[in-house]
Amino acid sequence: MAGQPENRNSPVMSKRNRKIELLAPVGNFEKLEIAIHYGADAVYLAGKEFSLRNFSGNFTIDEMRKAVKFAHDQRVKVYVVCNIYSRNPEQKAIGEYLKELGDIGPDAVIIADPGILMEASKSIPQIPLHLSTQANTTNYKSVLFWEKFGIKRINIARELSLKEIKEIVSRSSIEIEAFVHGSMCISYSGRCLLSSFMTNRSSNLGECSHPCRWKYAVVEAKRPGEYFPIEENNSGTYILNSRDLCMIEHIPEIIESGLSSLKIEGRMKGINYVASAVKVYREAIDLYYENPDGFKVQKNWIDELNKISHRGYCTGFYFADPKQISPNFIDYKNPGQVFIGKIIETSGRQSVNIDVRNKIFKGDVVEILTKKGPSRKDKIKQIIDQNGESLSFTQPGSRVSISLNNDYLPNDLIRRLRV
Repeated sequence: MAGQPENRNSPVMSKRNRKIELLAPVGNFEKLEIAIHYGADAVYLAGKEFSLRNFSGNFTIDEMRKAVKFAHDQRVKVYVVCNIYSRNPEQKAIGEYLKELGDIGPDAVIIADPGILMEASKSIPQIPLHLSTQANTTNYKSVLFWEKFGIKRINIARELSLKEIKEIVSRSSIEIEAFVHGSMCISYSGRCLLSSFMTNRSSNLGECSHPCRWKYAVVEAKRPGEYFPIEENNSGTYILNSRDLCMIEHIPEIIESGLSSLKIEGRMKGINYVASAVKVYREAIDLYYENPDGFKVQKNWIDELNKISHRGYCTGFYFADPKQISPNFIDYKNPGQVFIGKIIETSGRQSVNIDVRNKIFKGDVVEILTKKGPSRKDKIKQIIDQNGESLSFTQPGSRVSISLNNDYLPNDLIRRLRV
């Protein structure tokens, strides 16, 4: 019962005895490599259809097969998202798709629609089923209901407080997962109709146009054409725009709640975001398990999360105040660096081959996002093209060799500091 001392055999205590999973978003194969490089325990990805992020690149069946093998070779789990609320004409295609997933063998399929759950239970009984946050599970009796239908894990509704989540964990035996970082939908558990009405693109079929992120103004009925802005800050008017979730300062409370998995949002975001978020939460989780009583938030974690584009961080509904803003974080600022390249391979001591993503100049002062520890400052001493010619600069889309002052690893990211 809630409020009573927990015994060693209780569900919450047994769940605490297992190290919590870090679950990362993967929109394509490159993001998969980056998520694994920076320490994800598991990733979630989708096929070209039937998920709520149809515009994130995603994977063909062949690509998914390669992705699952690659991840499993690295001892990383793969969960495939199939969480749309489907319509009648899609039923046959979904059934065929689920059978293909059964042949590929991911570690779980993430579902929201009861009809898809019923089909999956029948056609791929060997694959564990996870329930999406889209199902808006808000109480322990709902968890028990879904458990009876074979669900092995539930991504709990984002509207719940940490106190409510802890009670759900204590009253159930299946795994409970929660988002800890990234964008939050302004609508209840992401079940929004704005996109359907305004652009005829259904968010519940994976085609959201994100109208809650647009700028709005007020027009008085008798004065058409006169727009009265609604000011929020200097960046514009975003009256429907929720802040981003960030729980890095509350890792002990999150882990001690008994959650099984911490999930990062962002399948549509770039590799720079994936790298920073995964790296920071990986280090925080590991530090907690190394020394729970001495855990302390590191300044470089805050600095790193401030560098990626965000809408002002808050703790969502975890502490029943979605407007709470940490004084440690910058509110709605542009990142303090530009992502300029990804290391592909080493080409000698203090020399690496890179894919160039933004213009690079010889002499640029850069920082390298390594797997562990704070990002490292360095300087580009030389740029050599594929013909062996020395360059003073290079353009996006090229592949070059650069000389630095230190050694780095493939998949480390290079960023130029803004002046």
